[in-house]
Amino acid sequence: MSRPLRGGVIGAGVFGGHHARKYASLPGSELAAVYDPHPERAAALAEPLGGRAAATLEEFLEAVDVVTVASPATHHAQQALAALRAGKPVYVEKPIGISLDDADKIIAEAERRGLVVAVGHQQRVVFQAMGLFDIPEQPLRLEALRHGPPSERSLDVSVVLDLMVHDLDLALALTKAEAVAAEAEGEIDFSGGWDTARAEITFDDGFTAIFDASRRAEAFKRTMRIVYPSGEVEVDFLTHAFRNTTPYPLNPDYDDTPAAKDQLAASVEGFLKAVRGEAARPIVTAVEGARALDLALAVEQALEAGR
Repeated sequence: MSRPLRGGVIGAGVFGGHHARKYASLPGSELAAVYDPHPERAAALAEPLGGRAAATLEEFLEAVDVVTVASPATHHAQQALAALRAGKPVYVEKPIGISLDDADKIIAEAERRGLVVAVGHQQRVVFQAMGLFDIPEQPLRLEALRHGPPSERSLDVSVVLDLMVHDLDLALALTKAEAVAAEAEGEIDFSGGWDTARAEITFDDGFTAIFDASRRAEAFKRTMRIVYPSGEVEVDFLTHAFRNTTPYPLNPDYDDTPAAKDQLAASVEGFLKAVRGEAARPIVTAVEGARALDLALAVEQALEAGR
């Protein structure tokens, strides 16, 4: 395709703004349109970047070649399906949906039409930059902590679908094993839903993963420890402290790589390359997004069972 791909963003919030700026700045794409139920927000985002606000979803879909769905999670599936039915490849922010039925419908529609679907678990880019996906051993244990202070964003879903789902996806990307059991406990707070959650996932090869997520913490914290047969990897993603006792040459300066410095740009660029046929797949596929969602829903079930 000689002309730039016309990018469109559904949702003019914080993440919609990030995606709109990527379409406007990445080579081979431009921002064509933004759709949001609040037209003034759509116009304020789109017009400075050379795009326009669409009055309706139908008008929006006619104006674009590719679509990012960056609306609240409860709308992801409906809007992704509308884009796919209009023949548009879709990048849907995480989670891919809020039910497995959502995910299955998106996967089936994309396969039926031969369209690319990417899911916004862009932190896989960081693991790639570290070299973690090149370790030839299966992990024995993973401990992930992801805390943040209260926010008005993403309160339509639990902390599991808001924050923990990132680390669930990373754990699934590191192992070939299948999850077989989930135990969890948490607390319901200001959102009216689960705002803290701690989960232990057991896999069929004995791999155990521990997840701790909170969106009512006093400060941001994000750490991960991965135990392998030959050693451990421990990372503080905020201070960039990095400890590797495995024999494998991981990159402690991962955060200086272009991809890790701008994970979203790398993820959106991977989506656009897959759409153009320059890459076999996006960084995270719809099937992988569905696996992360499935595990997140298992954690939510375990939380409800323990109430």
